[in-house]
Amino acid sequence: MRRLLEYQANQIEMVLASHHLPSRVNGGMVTPRFIQFQVLPALGTKLSRIQGLSEEIALSLGASSCRIYRQGGIVNIEVPRLNSEVVRLLPLCQRLPEVPPCTAVLGIDEGGTPILLRLSSPDVAHVLIAGTTGSGKTELTRTMVTSLALYNRLGEVQLVLIDPKGRGFAPFESLPHLLYPVIADVTQATLTLTSLVQEMERRDREKASEPRIVIFIDELADLMMAAGKTAGNALTRLAQRGREAGIHLVGCTQKPMAAVLGPLVKSNFPVRLVGSVPSPEDAKVASGLAGTGAERLLGRGDFLIVVKGRTIRLQAAYISPPEIAQVLDRLNQGNRTSRRWALAATGTEGAGGSLIQKLRQRVVTQLRLVK
Repeated sequence: MRRLLEYQANQIEMVLASHHLPSRVNGGMVTPRFIQFQVLPALGTKLSRIQGLSEEIALSLGASSCRIYRQGGIVNIEVPRLNSEVVRLLPLCQRLPEVPPCTAVLGIDEGGTPILLRLSSPDVAHVLIAGTTGSGKTELTRTMVTSLALYNRLGEVQLVLIDPKGRGFAPFESLPHLLYPVIADVTQATLTLTSLVQEMERRDREKASEPRIVIFIDELADLMMAAGKTAGNALTRLAQRGREAGIHLVGCTQKPMAAVLGPLVKSNFPVRLVGSVPSPEDAKVASGLAGTGAERLLGRGDFLIVVKGRTIRLQAAYISPPEIAQVLDRLNQGNRTSRRWALAATGTEGAGGSLIQKLRQRVVTQLRLVK
């Protein structure tokens, strides 16, 4: 591996030098999905010139693509790994010393640190997940739903799953935390959102916010187009006023179209989880920022977390349908107290691949919360 890294670093420096952009690879890191090279350019070098060489750098490294962006005074060049690894949810949960209430486990960052998202934080409240088919957004929502169910009792968190296509949330039909059965019908989805607005108003009158209600919506743009203004108005009201009433939205879409989502998304989703998208324009709409490079993400769980103008690279954790089924069996038996039983039930305790084993000692005491 060291020889490969040194070879690739030399190739990057040679490509940049051949275009009169003298630079030095100053270090980097190896992650489950990509290798990141940290490049120190010469004083006065324009970032746009380096970004314009992304295809030449990828060609010189024999890679399908590469992503180039600035972080402080360093230019990061990220190249996909040929032997990428999967980050599995249940072994990851085993490494967490504590998970706060109403907090979803997302995955790990570039350094292997677990990333958690506390929905009850005033700076979070609602989340938009965007990405094309194959980006991993459905798997990410399943990870969030499972982790919320693992670490919260029924009296703490209740879930509403709206799934117009009837496929994304099907494995959760027996989840005890559901406030309603999994909703696939558009009319039923509209009625449910309207009733949740009424619940929000009741809570506002009574100054109540418990139990927390988390609404997951798969294909948010399709629902808004199919359901019309009634559903759109209900979603807007929930997004604007739901936080103080303990109601949170997690919306997924593969079509981050400004014409459809613009009024709802612009100021109501402080946190965005952006997977691979087709174009820089889609990346800008989905993330709210220009130049994130989301169009060059690798898919299959490779995401950017965008919060308060900052971006964090995320490799989403994965849980398979059979693992979900086994977790739900134990939840329905009344075992909702900790992560230990879930790992034992699925036969994954102590497993997780070479990445988990290598990182266990380094990150077991670390916990990053997106607050």
